[in-house]
Order: sequence, then C-alpha cells, then structure tokens
Amino acid sequence: MIIFASANWVRDKFYVKYLDMKNSNYIINGILVVAIIVLFILHFTGTGAKVKHPETDEIAADSTEYRLPIAYIRTDSLLASYKYFIDLNEASIKKIEDKKLDINRRMEKFRKEALDFQQKAQMNAFISQERQMQEQNRLAKMQQDLENYAAQVDKELTQEQENMRQQLTDTIVTSLKLFNIPKKYHLILSNAGTDNILYADDLYDITGEIIEFLNDRYVPPAKK
Repeated sequence: MIIFASANWVRDKFYVKYLDMKNSNYIINGILVVAIIVLFILHFTGTGAKVKHPETDEIAADSTEYRLPIAYIRTDSLLASYKYFIDLNEASIKKIEDKKLDINRRMEKFRKEALDFQQKAQMNAFISQERQMQEQNRLAKMQQDLENYAAQVDKELTQEQENMRQQLTDTIVTSLKLFNIPKKYHLILSNAGTDNILYADDLYDITGEIIEFLNDRYVPPAKK
C-alpha cells in the first residue's frame, strides 16, 4: 500500500524560498552603478594651488571644500524609501502569499483523500481489489500533479522576481541619467553597508536627493 504523506515536501520546497520574502533583499548590490568612465585630471601648481576646472567649479561653488564630480547612493536606504519599489514589493508579497494559500488548500484536499483511502483499505471497504487499485492510482496521479504544480509556481515566481529586479534596475538607471543631465557627476556609485565603499565623506552621499527625485517622478498605478 502506498503512503501518500510524502507530499509534504511540496510545502517545504515552496516555503523555504519564499517564507521570509518580506525581509529578504532580492535587489542585487550594484544595480545603481552608472557605467560612466571618469574623465577628469587634477592639476596642481608647484605652490599647491588648484587649477580651475569648469565642470567641477559648479559642484564646489556652495562648499568650502573641493568636491570631486563623483557621488554615491546608499542602496538600502534608497529602496526603503522609494515608493515604486515599495509598491512592487507589496504586490509581489501578496502574490506569493496567495500562491502559498492555494498550495495549502490543494495539499489539504490531497491529505484528506489519501487518509480516507488508507482507512478504507485497512477496513477492506473496497468492493474489489481492482477498485482499490484504481483509487490508489488516482491518488498517485493527484500527488504527482500537486508536485508538478508546486514546481511550476516556484518557476513562475522566480521569473517574476527576476523581471521585477530588471524593471527596477532599468527605472533607476534611466532616472539617474535624467538626474545627471547637467553632467554634475562623472561617476555615481551604489553602496549597501560597506560592501562597495569602505569609507566616503558624507559630502558625496546623494541618497536623499535621488530618493526625492525618484519619488517626484513616480506615479502610482490607479487602484482597481
């Protein structure tokens, strides 16, 4: 007699990848890097005076310190405040929760039918051996269908996560190019913790500016 409780692996396989989705960081470090080569050279005279540089003078105009035409963005802070990402993430989490609920319902239906089959088999309640075999084959197919469905859901959600990551990347990079139209910066870096930048003066942190710029451009979808 076949014991069908092995279908529990379906739940485990599906949950491991998505149970902690809300707290995971599925945005890859470096999505905010704009691949612009630094094309500036600093010149100093023998007395240590700075040579005037037309593109950097504008940047340093409001500062008592000399400022290079580079900047960085704190990725984790950006994503925590970027309305577009927040909406995308919430929609993704809701879809994952709905799929988990659907799989739970299917598994519960399967468990009940498998338990009913086992009880009937133990009590010799089937009218014939052939009828018992037919029911056993039906449940075996039901279990296989459930496993296939869970695998398909896993594949679809993985692809959707990749699509979301790419969509977010494209949106941010396009917005950064617009933000930088005056050629204010030659290089913009992303940073999460100390993953990419071990030390940088706060003078070069433009996270707040970028968050404001992105959110001003974002138009939330109409509620259905």
